[in-house]
Formats: sequence, C-alpha cells, structure tokens
Amino acid sequence: MLLIVWIVVAVLALGVLGALAYSLLGAAGRLGRELRGLTDDVQPLLVEAQAAAARAAAQRAEGRSATAD
Repeated sequence: MLLIVWIVVAVLALGVLGALAYSLLGAAGRLGRELRGLTDDVQPLLVEAQAAAARAAAQRAEGRSATAD
C-alpha cells in the first residue's frame, strides 16, 4: 500500500514539474518575441542617433580644421 502512495506522489511531482517547465518555456518564448519586437521598434531610433552622432563628429572636425588654418 505504501508503495502505491509513493508512486502516486512521484507521478504527481513529475506532473507538477512538467507543467512548470512547460510554463517557463512558454514564457521564455514570449519574452524572446517581445525582445525581437522591441528591437524592431528601436532600430530606426538607433539609426537616427548614429547619423546624428556622425553629423556632430563631422561638424566638430570641420570646426577644428577651420581654426587650425
């Protein structure tokens, strides 16, 4: 009788652990999709910021070359 109880406990524990693993894998997948979406949303801003930084660097270089003359 005690053996049956332990088997039932083990089966229930495996079921709970399986449900937790399934839930965590689903959450990880959703997080990955959210991060890809965030990257897609931020990409245009990153390109714009890099272009602005390049323009600022070019203006600084022009200012230094003009003062060196």
